[in-house]
Amino acid sequence: MSHTSPAVFLVWTMLTGLLNVFLLFHLWSFDRFQCLKWNSGAHAGAFKRIMTYTYLVTVPMIFVFAAGNTIIKYHEGFIFHATLGIIPKPWQFWEPSAKDTIFPLTVLFSFGWSFEMITHLEELCFWLFLVNSGSGQQNWFHSYYFKTWITGSAIALIYMPVVTIVTRADPLKNEAFTFLAGSLGSLSLTVWFTPILWTFPTFLTNLRREGVDISTIVRLTKFSELNAIRVAFRFLFTVPLLILGVDGVRNHNHINESMLWTDILAILAGFGCVVSSGITLVIFFPRSIEGEIASRDVAKEKKRSRRGGTSMGDPDLQNHQQVVTLPKNDTYLLTSSPVKTNFDHHQSVDTHEMSYYANGARNPDKPTPQWHDEERDIPMDLPGTRKNKGTELTESNLSLHSLRANVNPMISNFTSPIDLAYIPAAENRRLTFHAR
Repeated sequence: MSHTSPAVFLVWTMLTGLLNVFLLFHLWSFDRFQCLKWNSGAHAGAFKRIMTYTYLVTVPMIFVFAAGNTIIKYHEGFIFHATLGIIPKPWQFWEPSAKDTIFPLTVLFSFGWSFEMITHLEELCFWLFLVNSGSGQQNWFHSYYFKTWITGSAIALIYMPVVTIVTRADPLKNEAFTFLAGSLGSLSLTVWFTPILWTFPTFLTNLRREGVDISTIVRLTKFSELNAIRVAFRFLFTVPLLILGVDGVRNHNHINESMLWTDILAILAGFGCVVSSGITLVIFFPRSIEGEIASRDVAKEKKRSRRGGTSMGDPDLQNHQQVVTLPKNDTYLLTSSPVKTNFDHHQSVDTHEMSYYANGARNPDKPTPQWHDEERDIPMDLPGTRKNKGTELTESNLSLHSLRANVNPMISNFTSPIDLAYIPAAENRRLTFHAR
């Protein structure tokens, strides 16, 4: 976009800057940046590290690309052209130091786009695996979807920078081919994602028919709606840049010669990129607001206790201490947060007792029920919310086992497309007979 107006890059800089602020805020709220550590949990393998770092590096790369071009464009300003009138100063008239930054910034942008395609390809392959998986296909890492992601990621990481390097002689053509190569790759992934959105409601219906618990259905429904919004903004990101790229590689540039259409398309692409990336952040690192509120209350009470204060006269704090406890030594996965409450999903809780506590009553003689962080929002009368400790193979449990025989155990444990682990066959039986 070396021929676009300075305002375009200013908009890109502001949008990506806000995205970086949101990223920092979200990760701090999620687990106080613990997910950024190399060993972020007991199951922090190579896949989780690659997906975390490639996505998180993409956003700063795009910001540096936009901010660098903003500084240059405003420094160079505009010139008067006899035919076109007042236009942004062409790169041929830039200062030598400004010319030297065109290629490095474009290469940085191409690498950032490669990482973004790696992220989108992983999501595409994962959701295809999730929709098409059965009880016999329990390991994502042994599936051909995972192998497809590895192959496609290697291609994306190589071909984008290569296209930028090969066409670097002419900055305008270099930019056009970079946009064309990147938009074709991203648009292809986005188009392939649309059938998943179309079939996902049927997939959820089948899960309900198979007897999957309602909390899992709620989680998957939430992710399905976020994916639908994100795909729409991906089209808003890729289609305008594809138009600019196709027009830029032609001999006669009809769109790129118009500052109006160039600016409109480039700004639309910026909004699409930032919004879709923000939704990706929310999907990769899903927060639990109720768990965060509970942990903050516990932290405040601990500080008050250290200062010599007492909560004996405060019944609300006493009740809260009965309901929420945080483990001192625990290992968290990438999508589990140290600031979330760890609710035991094997504790026996009577439905009447859950309703009793839900109405605000407290009984000091009876143990306080502990709930899973997402299940506390599920109505008591919905199926799959009652928990059993050490469930035996009764007639009802055998029926439940029969219903879930065709459901991949990963679905019941799903929290994020990058929080994946192998589920051995021995665990399959435990997951089947313990309602979450």
